[in-house]
Amino acid sequence: MRLRLCAITAIIALWAVSLKAQIVSPITWDNSIEMTSETDGKIVFKAAVDNGWHLYGLALPDGGPRPTTFRFDRVEGAVLVGDVKPSRPAPETVDMIFHLKLAWWDSDVSFEQQFKLDSGSKGCVIAGVIIYQGCNDQSCIPPTKEEFELSVGDVSPAAVTESTDTVASALVSTVNKPSASNGANWWNAVTFPESDSVSTEEIVNSSLWYIFIWGFLGGLIALLTPCVWPMIPLTVSFFLKKNTSRRRSIIDASIYGGAIIVIYLVLGLAVTLIFGASKLNDLATNAVFNLIFFALLVVFAISFFGAFDIKLPAKWSNSADSKAERTSGLISIFFMAFTLALVSFSCTGPLIGTLLVEAASDGNIAGPAVGMGAFALALAIPFTVFAIFPSLLKEMPRSGGWLNSVKVVLGFLELVLSLKFLSIADLAYGWGILDREVFIAIWIILFVMLGMYLLGQLRFSHDAPLDYVSIPRFFMALASFSFAVYLLPGMWGAPLKGVSAFVPPLYTQDFNLYSQGEFRTFHDYDEGMRFAAENGRPVLIDFSGYGCVNCRKMEGAVFDTQEVSGAIKENFVLISLMVDDKTKLPEPIKVTENGKKITLETVGEKWSYLQRSKFAASVQPFYVVLDNDGAAMNQPYYYDEDVEKYVEWLDGGLKNYLSVNDK
Repeated sequence: MRLRLCAITAIIALWAVSLKAQIVSPITWDNSIEMTSETDGKIVFKAAVDNGWHLYGLALPDGGPRPTTFRFDRVEGAVLVGDVKPSRPAPETVDMIFHLKLAWWDSDVSFEQQFKLDSGSKGCVIAGVIIYQGCNDQSCIPPTKEEFELSVGDVSPAAVTESTDTVASALVSTVNKPSASNGANWWNAVTFPESDSVSTEEIVNSSLWYIFIWGFLGGLIALLTPCVWPMIPLTVSFFLKKNTSRRRSIIDASIYGGAIIVIYLVLGLAVTLIFGASKLNDLATNAVFNLIFFALLVVFAISFFGAFDIKLPAKWSNSADSKAERTSGLISIFFMAFTLALVSFSCTGPLIGTLLVEAASDGNIAGPAVGMGAFALALAIPFTVFAIFPSLLKEMPRSGGWLNSVKVVLGFLELVLSLKFLSIADLAYGWGILDREVFIAIWIILFVMLGMYLLGQLRFSHDAPLDYVSIPRFFMALASFSFAVYLLPGMWGAPLKGVSAFVPPLYTQDFNLYSQGEFRTFHDYDEGMRFAAENGRPVLIDFSGYGCVNCRKMEGAVFDTQEVSGAIKENFVLISLMVDDKTKLPEPIKVTENGKKITLETVGEKWSYLQRSKFAASVQPFYVVLDNDGAAMNQPYYYDEDVEKYVEWLDGGLKNYLSVNDK
């Protein structure tokens, strides 16, 4: 489980590192106005959506992202007709960032607003703002504004100037600057110090290595199933009998192992190429798909418990086997390997399905291929090794009741994993049937029952009586019971960092005895900077959001630990700024960004602009340590649940702060 957690963390870290020191602008607008007749016209808003991102629909449920909104602040010489209409409907799907069923466009889309000129008018001016939010599968940009002012025909200059002055006087405001005592000019961009952080290429390689390890472990588990294990001596014996030369039998067996790898590798690539990496990721986060996958895992688990057998049609494997008998050379060996893949499906299917879902969840085409290649490598190694050293076959445990026990253990583990997929659908649709404590309670019961089964206290219909408990079974039972005890505090809100990627979020917990770190948190930049200057402490800036799932994960898995909360409480002033805070500012703030004038109307827009203008970043969570003059003390920190790494990052910022102040 830790490997899977690390793999997911590495994948997300890769995406985050790729965004460093740049403003993310995945959605751009091109707006125009045109007349369709002497009195009728339309405004066309064209949104260009980057690959992998999506633009949310015009109407969304509460508690989610900002819907795309067109606001018309000034209409002169014309009257709007009807509402803004998109060029095509926004398909609905489940957004796993917000756990809601939402409508969005994942490619370019345009919108039209019809208007009619006033009687006697020869032209018009229409101005306003587009408010929108874009997300990909891992994070979101904050709600963003795109102002527009369009005109057509002859418009009285006096009228336009007068209107513009009126709007400007209502919007222009001086930014709420901090006091001069701390010198923290927050509108001045900062330069981050040099860092020896891991490169993007290294993180890519690291994430693929974790997928490789996870796939290899899955292949080793598959080896121990009754569908695969008995095939080892049968297949190796076949090669030894078929060839009079031991050298030839070794070559054929090695080719056989290579064919197994090729078959599974091609399967992984084919699935990804057919559906596309991004579509596989969309599928993996789709609530309906997760419900189907939950049901399949439950069915497979029931099958492993002995209720029935799941097999591919016998004619498939018989056909492949007969072709292997009729042909010779490489083709014969290939069909033998293909027969193994078909015969072992009932045991390897759930493992392969779970592996493909997880490996494809990063949208990287290499993930499924690496995972499936590692899975096949673990399957192929024993066949090759035993062919080279046939005497080892005598040392192999014979088939028997222990293989059935492996299937039952896999059945328990599939039930455990199935709840994760049900939880995704439950969160997405808001059913509330699998809150955090319910999820953990079921896990505890399953692991206790697994321990009882391993000790022989629980038997299924096809299990033989257990005369004694072997040493491996004893230690497996010990691990199962220990894990159940580890989960127990989670019933009352313990973070359970080791399984935080599996269990539902803490906000679904009905009763929570645990609280986050006991440190004072400021929610205003200026106020926090003044307090830090007065008390001689560095500042930890936390750019977050109410709808930011990864921010909640960081709070539960990192900030809630004694190491991090203690370090912040003793050494830092924490300023947490919510970029989606919809509280209205006392006065709108007019600023210029990238050559365009924009109006900041909410607290969230102000903090989002602060993050973009000062730190050249627009993703959350985003952390940076500042001195009392607003200068960065180290490189920013993105989403990464490694507590030790975060503490090391905090210590580095504190050390640099003390060094600067000592001078």
